[in-house]
Amino acid sequence: MGMRRCGDCQLCCRLLPVVPLKKLANETCQFQKFHKGCTVHDTARMPIECQLWNCRWILGDDTADLSRPDGSHYVIDISPDFLSVDIPDQGTLRIEVIQVWVDPAHRDAHRDPALRAYLQRRAEESIAGLIRFSATDAIVLFAPPFDVDNGGQWFECDSGKREETHSFAEIVNALGIPLSG
Repeated sequence: MGMRRCGDCQLCCRLLPVVPLKKLANETCQFQKFHKGCTVHDTARMPIECQLWNCRWILGDDTADLSRPDGSHYVIDISPDFLSVDIPDQGTLRIEVIQVWVDPAHRDAHRDPALRAYLQRRAEESIAGLIRFSATDAIVLFAPPFDVDNGGQWFECDSGKREETHSFAEIVNALGIPLSG
């Protein structure tokens, strides 16, 4: 696969929140300029969150069959996240999730067959899909590999409103990723 580029996409600059900029999800970033991209990219003014963030479609991480985000109306985050589920008499279960930021004007974009195939592959690694419409509005998608008892069906779970997102340190700790340095 050849090297992919953002081109005029810039969907991530609108969908994702950027706390240091006080930019909420689904707001156009003050530094995004159409046909030019980010005006603070690779400068000291670029927040660390933006420096660390990347689009799975750009990286080509098992996404050859997916359309560019501005055509599909969703952006797949490379940063893993997790859900905490309290199970009576068993404690808290942490489930790793792939974050998919969906344009709220296209709420059914998560039904794209190519995205569903991608999420099916992640489910085979015990990773669910967190479909985000904003920082607090989301659904959780469990692909058929999670449903061994009922013949392998897709399951959508309205996660309800989340009050906060996980910090980078919380995600790293929950996933057991060792930090170097």
